[in-house]
Amino acid sequence: MRALVFDGELRLTDVPEPRPARGEALIRVLTAGICATDLEILKGYMAFQGIIGHEFVGVVEECSNAHLRGKRVVGEINCVCHNCHYCQLEMPRHCLNRSVLGILNRNGAFAEYLTLPEGNLHLVPGSIRDDVAVFAEPVAAAFRIVEQFKVNEQDRIVVLGDGKLGQLVAQVLWLHSKRVLCVGKHAWKLRLLNDLHIATALAGDPVEGGADIVVDATGSPEGFRRALELVRPEGAVVLKTTIADPTPFVLSESVVNEIKVVGSRCGPFRPALEALAIGNIEVRPMITETYPLGDGVEALQRAGRPDVLKVLIHI
Repeated sequence: MRALVFDGELRLTDVPEPRPARGEALIRVLTAGICATDLEILKGYMAFQGIIGHEFVGVVEECSNAHLRGKRVVGEINCVCHNCHYCQLEMPRHCLNRSVLGILNRNGAFAEYLTLPEGNLHLVPGSIRDDVAVFAEPVAAAFRIVEQFKVNEQDRIVVLGDGKLGQLVAQVLWLHSKRVLCVGKHAWKLRLLNDLHIATALAGDPVEGGADIVVDATGSPEGFRRALELVRPEGAVVLKTTIADPTPFVLSESVVNEIKVVGSRCGPFRPALEALAIGNIEVRPMITETYPLGDGVEALQRAGRPDVLKVLIHI
């Protein structure tokens, strides 16, 4: 099969079609999405080598569960052992022996086929188009925040970053509190949120401090520092940024103000798919371009440009 392989350099090449292990499904990939994490992997994040990509929608070609065969699915990216300390504590996303699709010890989705455990798969409702379903994984990551925090309608929330994940986080949190402000560097990106009646501000605009929750989705070291400036004492800073470069911080302010700093990663697929199905989360305006797999190297290069939001790869 054809696949985008990264081994220090990114290239499209032929590789053996994967064979599913016991309890796994073979999935023919229909569409895959390029994420900021994929771009960080190309810079050395996680020291990953192999087939990259972790956002996808596909069709199950082979598996032991007859109910899944031939069905359109999306998949949770953490593949776990079910036996380690954290799996026993019902914290499987932190499994000590996990592999992660296209990120850690498991080939990913920028290929004609991939394999995942059957238990990781979620059926896609027929009403959801492929170019919408492919957003299920990042929308689930946005829903992780409301798993970690009880968000009240009175809470004032600032989302830092107007990129792909920042946009989705702002939309998900707006379902729980209308007092959401997204701060970004690009007026054209922020207009997508304005069209959904979500308040925005440019990075240079004055922003009132004292927010109950600040989410850093900037993808830059400056985001966390800005979050500490904007959050109230005993408020919460949620970190959604993953970057390859080491980042120094002065943490005394967070100690003095007793700020909760919480990392936030993968999240629940069921509310994500439901929100996409009923239109509570709007993703289609975020799609800038779609490339065929044969132009996948160009697609990754394009995805890193400042005039682009979401790039899809049609497999």
